[in-house]
Amino acid sequence: MGLPNTPMLSKPAVLLLLHLLVIANSVYSLQQPFNCHDQERSALLEFKQSIFIDKSASGSYGAYPKVLSWKPAEGTNKACCSWDGVECDEQTGHVIGLDLNSSFLYGSINSNSTLFRLTHLQRLNLADNHFNYSRIPTSIRNFPRLTYLDLSYSVFSGKVPSELSQLSKLSFLDLSHNLDTSSGKRLLKLDGFVFRSLVQNLTSLEKLHLSSINISSTIPDSVANLSNLTSLLLSDCGLFGQFPIRIFELQNLKVLTVKSNHDLFGYLPEFNESSHPKSLNYISVNACNFSGMLPSSLGNLSQLKHLDLSDNMFHGLIPASLANLTQLTWLSLSNNNFTSSSLLWVCKLTKLTVLYLERTNLSGYIPSSFGNLKHLIFLNLLDNEVKGPIPFSFGNLTRLTHLCLAINQLSGSIPESLFNHMDLEVLYLQENDLHGTIDILKLPRLTRLGLDGNKLVLLDESRRVNATALPKFKFLSLRSCNIKEFPNFLRYQRSLEFLNLGGNKLEGQVPKWMWNTSTESLLFLDLSYNFLSVFGQLTVVALPWRNLQVLRLQFNMLQGSLPMPPPNMIYYSISDNKLIGEISPLFCNLSTLSFLDLSNNKLSGMLPQCLGNFSDNLLVLDLGNNSFHGILPQTYSNTSSLRTIDVSYNQLQGKLPESLENCVMLESLVLSNNEFNDVFPFWLGTLPELQILAMRYNGFYGVIGKPHKSSRFLKLRIFDLSYNNFTGEFPPEYIFSGNTMKEFTPNEAQYMETNTDSGLLVGETVFSYGYPFSITITNKGVDRYYEKIQQDIGVIDISCNKFEGKIPEFIGNLKGLRFLNVSNNILTGTIPSSLGKLTLLEALDLSNNRLSGEIPQQLKQLTSLAYFNISHNNLTGSIPQGRQFNTFENTSFEGNPGLCGEPLPKKCGDAKTPTPLPPSSIDGVDFDWKFALAGFGSGLLVGVVLADITITRKRELFLEIVGVLIRLIKRIKRERSGCRN
Repeated sequence: MGLPNTPMLSKPAVLLLLHLLVIANSVYSLQQPFNCHDQERSALLEFKQSIFIDKSASGSYGAYPKVLSWKPAEGTNKACCSWDGVECDEQTGHVIGLDLNSSFLYGSINSNSTLFRLTHLQRLNLADNHFNYSRIPTSIRNFPRLTYLDLSYSVFSGKVPSELSQLSKLSFLDLSHNLDTSSGKRLLKLDGFVFRSLVQNLTSLEKLHLSSINISSTIPDSVANLSNLTSLLLSDCGLFGQFPIRIFELQNLKVLTVKSNHDLFGYLPEFNESSHPKSLNYISVNACNFSGMLPSSLGNLSQLKHLDLSDNMFHGLIPASLANLTQLTWLSLSNNNFTSSSLLWVCKLTKLTVLYLERTNLSGYIPSSFGNLKHLIFLNLLDNEVKGPIPFSFGNLTRLTHLCLAINQLSGSIPESLFNHMDLEVLYLQENDLHGTIDILKLPRLTRLGLDGNKLVLLDESRRVNATALPKFKFLSLRSCNIKEFPNFLRYQRSLEFLNLGGNKLEGQVPKWMWNTSTESLLFLDLSYNFLSVFGQLTVVALPWRNLQVLRLQFNMLQGSLPMPPPNMIYYSISDNKLIGEISPLFCNLSTLSFLDLSNNKLSGMLPQCLGNFSDNLLVLDLGNNSFHGILPQTYSNTSSLRTIDVSYNQLQGKLPESLENCVMLESLVLSNNEFNDVFPFWLGTLPELQILAMRYNGFYGVIGKPHKSSRFLKLRIFDLSYNNFTGEFPPEYIFSGNTMKEFTPNEAQYMETNTDSGLLVGETVFSYGYPFSITITNKGVDRYYEKIQQDIGVIDISCNKFEGKIPEFIGNLKGLRFLNVSNNILTGTIPSSLGKLTLLEALDLSNNRLSGEIPQQLKQLTSLAYFNISHNNLTGSIPQGRQFNTFENTSFEGNPGLCGEPLPKKCGDAKTPTPLPPSSIDGVDFDWKFALAGFGSGLLVGVVLADITITRKRELFLEIVGVLIRLIKRIKRERSGCRN
C-alpha cells in the first residue's frame, strides 16, 4: 500500500531505481575513502607516536616520511585507509597492507607494538628504516594471513624468530642487509634449524631474500622443493658445505645469487633443454668455492642477462658456447684458473655493458671485432697475457667510462681514437710495453689514470690551458714513467686522493707549489725511489696534507729532520735516506699509525718510550741501521698489534723488557748488532706467532737452562744467537719441541712478511701493503743480507759463543733446517748421525770446535748440501765419497790431522799417515813446546825445542808438528778477529 498522495511505482520502475542507487553508491565509494576500524586506526596512530622521524634513517632516493599524513579523526572523517602506506580491504575496511619502506622511521620496535593488532595484515613492508638494533618481534605470528614481508635494510638484530616459519602463506620474504651502520657487520642470525623450518613450512615462497644474514649453515636440500621459487638471494651468509645442485632445476627460477660465501662448494651442472629453467636470467656465485669446468651447455641459458662466476676455482677452457648468451649485459669470469684462451667469443655479446675478465689467463690479441661491443661501459682485462696493439676499433666504444688493460703484454701506441671518448673517467694501462705520447687534456672527465711502467711520454701543456679545463684527478699513478720533473698540471689539482710518482728521475727539491696541491683531499703520496734531496723547506716541520694516511719517501737522498706527519697517518716510510736528528715525541700522538719505517738513516738520540704502546694499530716498527742509543721502550700494551720489531745495527743497551710478552701477534724480532746485555729471554717462547728471533752481535750471556714455564717457540723459523757469550750446553729440545719446523713443506714461492688483514681503503682505492721480513744471516761462511726471506727457510746459528758438550741428536728432528751453524764453540763428542735426516740442509758449519770420531756416512744423504765445513776439529777416518761430498774443497776438512781421502792429499790406508796422539807425544816420541808470542798485529813467532829427536828421525814427523803449529796459530787468529769471546 502506497503512501498518501504518492503515486504507485511499477515493478520495473522500482528495479530501475534500485539499480541507480547501486551505481550512485559505487560512484560515491570511488570518491570517498573507506572507513577503517577504530581499533586499527588507533593502533596506527599509537605506532606513529612510538617512533621518531630521522632523515638519516633511510638511504633510498625518493624516501619521505609517510606517517606524517596520519592524523587523528576530525569530525566524521575516520578514513585511515587514505593515509600514505596504508591499504584496506574494499569489502571489510580492515587494514591489509602497510608499506612504510624508506619512511625515515627511527626507533625501537618490540612484541608490544600496536602494529601487531593489525591481525588482518597480508602485506608488511618496513624496509630501509632504522629500528635501532631491535629484535624481530615474536608477535610476527599475529599475522597468519601475511603473504609479503620485507624487513630489509632496517637495522634489526639478534636471532630470527622461529615464529616466522608459522606464516605458511608467505610468498615473499626479505630479511636481507640488516647491518651495523658503523662497522657494516651482519646483525641478524638465522639458526640452521630455523632455516630448515622456514624452507619446509613456507612452501608458497616465490622470493626468498636472506643476504647478509649470519646463517653459518649448509643450504637445506629442501630449498629445491620450493617449486614456485623465482628469486633466491643468499649472498654473504657464511654458508658452507655443498650447494644443492637441484636448485638449478627449479623451473620458475629467474634470479640466483649465493655470492661471498667463501666455504660454499659447488659446480655448474649441465643445462639441458629439458631440465634447466627457461626463464633464468641472473646467476651470481662470486667469491664462493665453486670449481670444475664450465659446461658448454651454459650457452643454452638464452635468457641470461647477468652472469658472475668470478673469484672461484673454475678451470679448463672458457667454452666458446658463451657466445650464444646474446642477452648478456653483465659478465664477470675474473680470478679463476681457466686455461689460456682467446677473446673471439666475447665479440658476439653485443649487449654487454659490463665485462670483467681480469686474471683469467686470456692470451693472444684483442680482436678488432671488439669494437662491436658498442654498449660497453666497464671493460676490465687486468693481469692477463693479452699482447699486441690496442685495436683502433676501441674508438667505437664511445660509451666507455672505465677501461682497464693493465698488467698485460700490450705494445705499440695508444690509438688516437681512444682520446675521443669524452666520457672516459678511468684509464688504467699500467705494466705494459706501450710507447708514444698521451695527452690527458683530451680526456676532460678523466679522474683516475694509471700509466706505470710503460714508455709513454705524458704531454703537459697545462701552462697553455685554462686550469678549469684540466681533468680533476682523484687517482694518478705515474710510477716508473721516466719523469724528470714534477708535472706542472699538478699545481692545479684540488681533489687528488692518490698520487704515485715513485721510481722516476725526480731530483733536487720538491717544488714549493706542491705544498698547496690537494691539501684537504690527498690521502696517499708516494715519491719513493727518486733522487730527491729536499722535501719542501727545511724549516717546515708539519706536512701540509691534513688527511694524509700513506707517505712513502724511501730510497731518496733526503736530508734534514723527520717530517712530522698529520694525525691520521697510517703508513709512514722514509727509510734509506740521509735524515738526521731524533724522533720527536709528537710521533706518540699518531694513534692510527700501522707502519713506521725509519731504517737506514742517520737518526740518533734515545727512543721515545711511548713507541711501545702509542698505537694499538701499529704492525711494523723498523728503526734499524741508525745510531739510536739507550734502552728499548719498556712498556708494551696487551692490546698491541705489533708483528715486526727491527732495531738492529744501533747502539741500544740494557735488558729486554719482559712486557714484550704482551705482543702476542709478534712475528719477527730483530735485535742484532747492538749492545744488549741480558740472559736468554725464554719468556719470548710464549709468543705464538714468533718466526724470527735474531740476537747476533750483542752481549747476551749465561747458560740457557730449562725454562720455568712452557715456552715452546711454536713457529720459530730463524734462530740466531751468534757472536754472544752464551755458555753451557745448547738445549734445542727446550726451544724447538713442538715446533712446526719439524714438519715443513717446502714452498719457494712465498716469502715471510707482515700483511694487513685487509687492504687499506684510500679514497676509492684499496692499498694493500706488506712488509717483507729482512735479515742478515751467515750463509756458506759469509754474512748475507736477505731483503726477502722464503717462508720455508729454517736457520739455527749459535756460532761464536762458548757452548760446550755434544751436538744434540734432537737437531736431526728439525727437518725444515736449511742453514745450521754451530762453529767456533767448545763442542765435543761426535757428529750426530741424525743430521743425515735434514734433507733440506744447504749449509752445515761445524768448524772450530773439538769434535772427534768419524764423519757419519748418513751425511751423504744431504743432496741439497752446498756448503760443508768441519775444519779445525779432531775428526778421524775417511771422508765419505760421492754425491755432494765430491763438490767440497779441502778447506772444508783442513785442521783434522786424522782425516784422509779426497779432497785431502792424504790417502786412506797409507801406513805413513800418522795417528793423532796427545799433544805431548807424536808417534811415541816425547817433546817439549815453548812458545814466544809477539803481538798479533805483526805476526806470531813460535820457537820449538824438540827433545830426543835426531836428525835422522822421520821427516814426516817434523812436518806434522809444523802443521799442528800452523793450524793452532790460524785458529787463535781467527778466534781473536772473528768471534768476540
